[in-house]
Amino acid sequence: MKTLHRSYILVLFVSWASALCAQDASTTIYNFLRLPTSSHSMALGGVQVALPDDDVSLLLQNPALMSNVDSRSINLGFLSYMQGCKSANASYAMASGERGTWGVGAQLLSYGSMKELTAEGVETGSYSALDMAFVGGYAYNLTSHWSGGATGKFIYSNYGHYTSVALAVDLGLNYLNTSGDFSFSIVAANLGGQVKSFGDKREHVPFDLRAGISKQLANAPIRFSISMVDLTRWSSRYYYNPTREKEKGGRILMNHFVVGVDILPIEQLYIAAGYNFRRANELKAAGSSHGAGLSFGAGVNLKRLKFGISYAKYHVSMPAFMANLQYAI
Repeated sequence: MKTLHRSYILVLFVSWASALCAQDASTTIYNFLRLPTSSHSMALGGVQVALPDDDVSLLLQNPALMSNVDSRSINLGFLSYMQGCKSANASYAMASGERGTWGVGAQLLSYGSMKELTAEGVETGSYSALDMAFVGGYAYNLTSHWSGGATGKFIYSNYGHYTSVALAVDLGLNYLNTSGDFSFSIVAANLGGQVKSFGDKREHVPFDLRAGISKQLANAPIRFSISMVDLTRWSSRYYYNPTREKEKGGRILMNHFVVGVDILPIEQLYIAAGYNFRRANELKAAGSSHGAGLSFGAGVNLKRLKFGISYAKYHVSMPAFMANLQYAI
C-alpha cells in the first residue's frame, strides 16, 4: 500500500507543479532542452515519453524510464542540427539494489563561431556560443507496474561575453504492463529557474508537461506511440504564426500531439516513422512544406550493442540527422 500511495503522491505533485507553471510567459530560453537525445524518439516525432525501450538516453526525456535500462549501460548521441550547429549527448545508467536505478547525462548544443560586431557594424573579431546541461537522477520501481523518477539539471549557456546559469528538475511517472505491451507516462520537465541571468531581466526555463502512451498490437509486429506536449499552453501566442491571425481551436489542439509507429519485423530490429503536428504547422508557416513534421529512422538492438539513426526537419534551412550508440558494460 505504501508504494501505491507514493504513486498517487507523485501524480498529485506533478499536477500541482503544472498548475504553477501554467503562468509561464510565452518566451523561454534554454530551448536546446527540447531537442531529442534519442534517435529512436526523434524518428517517432521527437518526443515520446512512454517508450518501454532499453535506451539510456531516454532518461533525458523521462527519468522514470531509467527503470527499463539494463544495468551499467552507456549511450552516446550526435545530432546534426541547423547549419553550423551541432548537438551531442551522453548518458549512463546503473542499477542500484533490487528496485532502483541511477543515471547521469549531459547535453550540448554548439552554435559554432560567429563574427563579433560593434553597434556600428565594425567587425572586432569572433566569438563562440553554446548551451549545455548536466543531469543526474534516480528511478525507483514503486510496484511491479509503476515506476517513478527524478533528475536534477545544471544548465549553462555562454554567448560570447555573456553567461547564464539555471537549475531545473524533471519528474516522471511510468506504468508498464509487459504482458499487454502497454506503457503510459506523465512527465513534468524543466521545473526550475535561472540562478544567473544574461542581463538584468530573468527569463524562463522551458517547462513542459507531457503525457504519452505506447502500445504494441497483440497479433502484429507494430507498435504505436502517442505523446501530448506543452499541456499548460493553450493560447495561440505560444505558436509561430507570421500572419498573426488567431489560431483555430482544432489547430491549437493538434499542436500538442506527436504520433509515431514502429515496425518490429524481428526482436533485434525496428523501423520507425513519426509526425509532429506543431513542427509541421510552423515549418509550413515559415515556407517549408517538403516533409514538414515527418521523421524516420531505424535501429538494431543486439544483446549488448544498440545502434540507431534518424532523420527529421527542424528548420527550413536543412534537415537534421541523429545517431545513437549504446553499449552494455
